[in-house]
Amino acid sequence: MKGCKYGTHRVIEPKGVLPQAAWKIDNTMVPYDNEILVDVDTLNVDAASFTQIKQQAGGDDDEIKRIMLGIVRERGKHHNPVTGSGGMFIGTVRELGPELAGKVNLKPGDRIASLVSLSLTPLVIEEILEIRKDIDQVKIRGEAILFESGIWAVLPSDMPASLALAVLDVAGAPAQTAKLVRPGDTVLVIGAGGKSGLLCLYEAKKRAGVTGKVLGLAHSQASLGRAIESGFADHAFSADATRPLEVFERVSELTSGRLADITINCVNIPGTEMASIMATRDKGVVYFFSMATSFTAAALGAEGIGKDVTMIIGNGYTEGHAEIALATLRESPVLMEMFLKRWAVG
Repeated sequence: MKGCKYGTHRVIEPKGVLPQAAWKIDNTMVPYDNEILVDVDTLNVDAASFTQIKQQAGGDDDEIKRIMLGIVRERGKHHNPVTGSGGMFIGTVRELGPELAGKVNLKPGDRIASLVSLSLTPLVIEEILEIRKDIDQVKIRGEAILFESGIWAVLPSDMPASLALAVLDVAGAPAQTAKLVRPGDTVLVIGAGGKSGLLCLYEAKKRAGVTGKVLGLAHSQASLGRAIESGFADHAFSADATRPLEVFERVSELTSGRLADITINCVNIPGTEMASIMATRDKGVVYFFSMATSFTAAALGAEGIGKDVTMIIGNGYTEGHAEIALATLRESPVLMEMFLKRWAVG
């Protein structure tokens, strides 16, 4: 039996919406003729979602497991009801529906990373084996379904799977940065010491060139240390991105009052919209990659201070994003070493 290319045949409630917008989907692990069945071993939970779950659980591993299992049991997918975000997975292809066999460059036994959100992916978690709180990854025994429209990447052979997953999870950010930044631009990266932040720092520096300027804002000392160690920020500084005036004054000081041409927000906590907007010059661009962003707060906040900026929603997909993100890591020995040290695990 052939299902809808976009997975609407899996929607239980409310009817008429796509799987991502659905409250509950059918996670029966019998693939339709145009679906892919995957044995899943690792989830990379969206940073905003995992931060919220860890806070709700008080950092307790057993409570984290209970919350995650509850989400999937209730919704048929790992779609955090608080943040609205999901994540992605690593797994081994078990079965391709006959409608897809021969049409896609994939076969049973291939190791892949999903490039679509867990917030729309039918998922079953049979057992949670390990919680890796420091890198937002969870080892599981489970299964997932990819729709015909779903995108994926075969895992590269030149890096650990956990590292590839960490990079592919944020692949949209450096790829969009590469599109947005032009020579001579002043770029502010908020959340500069995280996975997406470091990749964006690299792309921003590469694209802005010697006539441009890259500023890296990090909150914790560990994050600031990584931003400084990378060497990609002309100025790396610590500030609280939930305090917009503090950020505005610091960026104004570093740019002689001109502010940033482009601001890229990669943080995993809410309440940073106005810092991003205020730090950006009129007619500049703010790219909200963070899934913790409230676009209502951003739109009404910009209106409230009379700020004319172009605001871009952080689409997790842009053409070639997986290839760009992995290439960024490969072409920078500094980044590769930092990511291996911080995000690669056995």
